[in-house]
Amino acid sequence: MSTENGAGMGTESGAPTSTVPVPKDTPPAAPARRFWAVRRIPAALLAAVLLAAVGLLLYDVAAVRAERTAMAWRRTLADGLATEPLDNAWTMAGAALAVLLGVWLLVLACTPGLRAVLPMRRDHADVRAGLDREAAALMLRDRAMEVSGVQSVRVRMGRNKAAVRAFSHFREVDDVRADLETALATAIDELGLARPPALTVRVGRPSRKR
Repeated sequence: MSTENGAGMGTESGAPTSTVPVPKDTPPAAPARRFWAVRRIPAALLAAVLLAAVGLLLYDVAAVRAERTAMAWRRTLADGLATEPLDNAWTMAGAALAVLLGVWLLVLACTPGLRAVLPMRRDHADVRAGLDREAAALMLRDRAMEVSGVQSVRVRMGRNKAAVRAFSHFREVDDVRADLETALATAIDELGLARPPALTVRVGRPSRKR
């Protein structure tokens, strides 16, 4: 997630990148785990496909029990499974597709998936809280804009890293970067995240338009 403020951003002046260790408070009372996504859309799609396939199959079976002819697709499928070899290209392609679909469903079932919410420290075992990555990026941007000499800021907030690019139109670049490191390290600690991201600060000069 990225957010940007200010105008006149341009190429950097080659200032080095610095990584700041973020201070951490005392260990939380309970482990803070990631939030799990509900995944309503994949579940609804899978349920709809299975419902349609099972309903069609049951209808055909009931029709055959009522002494009617089975549907053409089921006769064709049965004949194909009885006569086609297993190394047929279409058979192999169908099996590969089924395997990929099964692996995708297993990955969805075994991973949290809700990457936009950062878990916060749990000072109480019965309370869970999370912070949206965009909201965290906005807070860091606002805190960076308060530093003297900063003209514009861009923040990219990830689960493990916060990358900040700032442009300074006055003051020395090294002085601005030092102030940014201090202010942003304090801001990240104030976010109360269970796993504070590593902070990377880059400061440059805005390009001059001719």
